[in-house]
Amino acid sequence: MGEFKVHRVRFFDYMPSGVRCMAFHSRTHRLALARLDGSVEIFNFSDSYFQEKVIPGNESRSVEAICWVAERLFTVGLNGKITEYDLINLRPKYSIDAFGGPIWSVACNAEGSHLAMGCEDGSLKLFEVLPESIQFERNFERQKDRILSVSWHKSGTQIAAGSLDVIRVFDVKSGRAVQRFLVDRSVSGMRNKDCVVWSLSFLSDHTIASADSAGKVQMWDARMGTLIKTHLVSKWDVLTLSVSEDESSIVVGTSEGTVVQFQFLSPTLGHGEQEWIRTKTFRNHTHDVRAVAEIGTALVSGGMDTQLVIRPLLEKHDIKSYDSALRKINFPHRSLVSSAQKCGLLLFQFPGQLELWRLGGTDTNGKPGDSLPIMRKPEKLLQLKRKGDDHICCSALSPCGSWIAYATVSSIRVYHLQLENSSISVTKVSKLPKVLRSAHQLHFSADSSRLFVASGPATVHMVTVSQPECKYVHTFKPKTGLTESIHLLAASADGKWLATASKGCDIHVYNVQKMKYHCTVPLYNSLPSAMAIHPKTNNLVVVHADQQMFEYSIVEKQYTDWSRKLQKEGLHRLWIERDTPITHVTFNPRNPSQFILHDMYMFCIIDQSQPLPDNKTQLYNQLTLKSLAGDVRQSKTHAFKICKKFQPLLHVSLLEDDWLLVVERPLVAISTQLPPPIRQKKFGT
Repeated sequence: MGEFKVHRVRFFDYMPSGVRCMAFHSRTHRLALARLDGSVEIFNFSDSYFQEKVIPGNESRSVEAICWVAERLFTVGLNGKITEYDLINLRPKYSIDAFGGPIWSVACNAEGSHLAMGCEDGSLKLFEVLPESIQFERNFERQKDRILSVSWHKSGTQIAAGSLDVIRVFDVKSGRAVQRFLVDRSVSGMRNKDCVVWSLSFLSDHTIASADSAGKVQMWDARMGTLIKTHLVSKWDVLTLSVSEDESSIVVGTSEGTVVQFQFLSPTLGHGEQEWIRTKTFRNHTHDVRAVAEIGTALVSGGMDTQLVIRPLLEKHDIKSYDSALRKINFPHRSLVSSAQKCGLLLFQFPGQLELWRLGGTDTNGKPGDSLPIMRKPEKLLQLKRKGDDHICCSALSPCGSWIAYATVSSIRVYHLQLENSSISVTKVSKLPKVLRSAHQLHFSADSSRLFVASGPATVHMVTVSQPECKYVHTFKPKTGLTESIHLLAASADGKWLATASKGCDIHVYNVQKMKYHCTVPLYNSLPSAMAIHPKTNNLVVVHADQQMFEYSIVEKQYTDWSRKLQKEGLHRLWIERDTPITHVTFNPRNPSQFILHDMYMFCIIDQSQPLPDNKTQLYNQLTLKSLAGDVRQSKTHAFKICKKFQPLLHVSLLEDDWLLVVERPLVAISTQLPPPIRQKKFGT
């Protein structure tokens, strides 16, 4: 595996934002999720649950509810506006004021032709969905209290709306309430408090399922105007509710951190009429569960503890299969850390600022496993706050440590740094080319003289970085017109090649010196999660969301022999079944046959000179090898050297002088920054 001095960094105080709401698109298998900071994320559940797209938040935009309309995405919030998103350029497409005060809820009819929105002023508003926008159609009969939840009947003729103490059913044609249900306050001793109907769903058999602040899940008959059944789920609020596509299952989330499933079953096996029965309770969260989705084969939940939990339903899977494993997504599936290896600098990206740190150091040596004393403490050199309300979407630090660039959805900024001992001076580059308006990805060349800016569909601009202005050089575009944005960039060490990967799974290579298109890597139907170009051979190493990896010779325009061998023999089963994607690739300058990959739970040194492991071989064998004699150890050695000592990992790279840099963000550190959960009585306390 080789010996490295490990520089263990734990001062990146990244704090994910809590999950506010979610919506699942059953046809495309994509989950749209909105967080408390206004950012929107899209996960592709058919591609190993990969975080496919991220739309940065904005200080003036809040999101209370999210809704798919065909393949278009809408959100509403407390700013009183409806926002549609441009899912190609990853930004808001437009926002329209509903003129009803804060908007609490939104729902689309089955045909996708209309949106209904519940507002603070008690109005239920109907908007028509047009090909390029939406248009206000009319108001329904105004109510006394704010409308917090809405749901359409599948026929499109009625809408259920929940507010304080009341659920109403509106006739879409007339706009008037035709049924009114009073929600009982007294079930859990809340007679003096309003009972808030946080969520509801209108089923095709005219049953309304509601979740409220009294801890109840109730079933109502919308035709007869009567209560069918009450389930007391919690002593606290039931905050969210979701129904499966076939309407056989309902899942709810509570402020206690529990997720409860109800199923439409016969109380006696094979006898009697079916009814809604509480069947399962899960506790995978520590705080409020603000959003749930029942997607048929799994329950998806998220809340104040910031993690997205995917709980497979075991009756829908083989018990020991890969798909039956519980998944928790805690961090973005992209890198938030940049490093300047030559000068020991780290750049941390937060939504509202960048932090530049100088690594600490030691002058002592030790034996393998020793912790070396820190002689020079790490030092924060710079805190660079963003300009405007838009959150930072990408950033880059030049290899020489003299340039910083960051981008929002509306602007790009470049800064020149001058370091002298412990002092630092920062100068903004005042003149940027007009083509640099926004960026999805930023990347400096190896000699720090050029900046590559991925902006617009499949487009990369190249500029020279200098003071006081950056000069435009060239724009790279593929020969065929592509519509998806670029999310990965990789430049070769000799400055000759640039590789781009788009969200359409396309990988293109350009000749930077000749400023022209070179080749396209054969298409693979999983999104690339990380890639890099070898500094010696100029081979492109690509790792995909489904854990497959390829090595492509840029010069020869074909896969290398090692890559063909890897695909022929196949990757180890345990490698394929890992549940977090590789987010970074780097190379060992001392050994050209080695490259390093990492995900959230491990880093792996892959030695191309060693034999590949098969499924009969022990993949995680580092501890076993230490206990074996030399000859036996050599016979058991394979190409994958995996270390799980450091986690959760946000960044791994090699510095000069054989230092391995690992950046961790312990989950305990995140949980200590969360607000206290609801206090629950425990036995013996």
